[in-house]
Amino acid sequence: MTRKQTLARARPRNTFLATLGAATIAALACTAPSTAQTQAEPGQPGVPYKDMPALAPIGVRVDHYLPVHGPAAPPVDPAKGYRLQDLGTGLYLVTDNAYQSMFLVYETGVVVVDAPPGYSAKIRQAIAEVTDRPITHVIYSHSHIDHIGGVTDLGGHPTIIAHEETQRLLVRAKDPKRPPPMVVFKDRYVLKVGSQTLELSYPGVAHEPGNIFIYAPRQKTLMVIDVVFPGWMPWRRWALAQDVPGYFAQVAEIDRVPFETLVGGHVDRVGTHDDVRVQLEFMNDVKAAATTALKSTALGGELADRDKANPWAVFDNYIDRVVVQCVNAVTPKWQSRLAGYDVYIWDQCYAMEQSLRID
Repeated sequence: MTRKQTLARARPRNTFLATLGAATIAALACTAPSTAQTQAEPGQPGVPYKDMPALAPIGVRVDHYLPVHGPAAPPVDPAKGYRLQDLGTGLYLVTDNAYQSMFLVYETGVVVVDAPPGYSAKIRQAIAEVTDRPITHVIYSHSHIDHIGGVTDLGGHPTIIAHEETQRLLVRAKDPKRPPPMVVFKDRYVLKVGSQTLELSYPGVAHEPGNIFIYAPRQKTLMVIDVVFPGWMPWRRWALAQDVPGYFAQVAEIDRVPFETLVGGHVDRVGTHDDVRVQLEFMNDVKAAATTALKSTALGGELADRDKANPWAVFDNYIDRVVVQCVNAVTPKWQSRLAGYDVYIWDQCYAMEQSLRID
């Protein structure tokens, strides 16, 4: 069996009929006016674009996704609901193997970096495994609720530190679960507590305004959230990057930081420079494929004549066919290299095509 055949079995090929039940298909057959109309050309209802990938596109339900491959991280103890990983010299990772946060222990207290609400109520329990010192500071990586929405579960009155853009966004949000920071900075901020140091810096907009680099020089650990996903396909549309060119530049910038451990905020393990370079290679391949597809795809092709006066339909048809070509171009190399590849490859090609056209 070929790889393409195996893939097609794993996820139904994208045809209109593949999404329908037997009764619906039978009803369509009964109402079909003629054999000629059931053998319609592309541009007719229910007929897919040419050369559709075997990977199901957005909106098509699948029986199962492709298997997740790669080295398995240690499991989470279900009784705890989190996993604690020693990153060295008082720095610890807390994770439920989907989200990640950190805490740093110093002589008289603890600094917490992010509090994902999925396990935020357990962060104090995780800290208690290491020390009985109080939480004195909290650092927000950025404003998104899925990373800091559990901060009030930490208790006490810690000093909250974040970028000034994060403060602006949180003041606008007026969310009691995400109190605005008390200490803000524009470019750089060094938090020195006892013998421990965290260097905070702002590289500009990529994922969202205010998303910062958090570097622990003593532990050679860098935390950047929602940008690099070690071993995995990035979250959809380049992790919802608000600035796609900025996102590409930021991944390259991460590789220039002299870290040994990367905390990316998601998936089940920390990362390395190799993980950063693999993701950047994948991103550049998608960019190249989308660039080629934009240049080689004719506007209005595979579109019914009756729709050609509709400019939205013309561009919808064009964009879809560009994305089909992009997915086809990168899939043979990458489907077996990135976990979750089939889940978000359509999103990445859509986002890349749009960025190349308008950014």
